[in-house]
Amino acid sequence: MYYYRHDHPCLHCHPHSYIRMVQHLIERCLLLHMNRDQCIKALADHARIQPRVTLTVWRELLKENRDFFQTYFHGLSPRPFLSRQIPNKGRLARRKHWR
Repeated sequence: MYYYRHDHPCLHCHPHSYIRMVQHLIERCLLLHMNRDQCIKALADHARIQPRVTLTVWRELLKENRDFFQTYFHGLSPRPFLSRQIPNKGRLARRKHWR
């Protein structure tokens, strides 16, 4: 048996701990309002987690928490631009000018 020394759990040595770590990292991505693809890319780039592992854990979380994800995805969808925001920007610009 081979022993590896890692700073974080290893998928081969401690699969349950590794999956829990990936789940925790996905939850942190959700707090940053990332979508699935952004989360997969961020974990691959910053934590060296294989995209298929992240995708598998994401799918399992989606199965277990379908209501949460429906609400989450609804909150991420782009909202129509409100025309009343334009005057507020102009008014703020004028305020900065007077300071």
